[in-house]
Amino acid sequence: EAAELGKGSFKYAWVLDKLKAERERGITIDIALWKFETPKYYVTVIDAPGHRDFIKNMITG
Repeated sequence: EAAELGKGSFKYAWVLDKLKAERERGITIDIALWKFETPKYYVTVIDAPGHRDFIKNMITG
């Protein structure tokens, strides 16, 4: 889906970026968290904003 919209380089962040603005701009605006487990590990994936306009959101997360 990301590649179809010309955002292929953001394919990993695309999974966690749910806001319309995040997907349109190709940047993370708010933090996102995804947890899953394998037979051997518990995994937590965190996507935090890196853009300077959203530093407050990153710190809050």
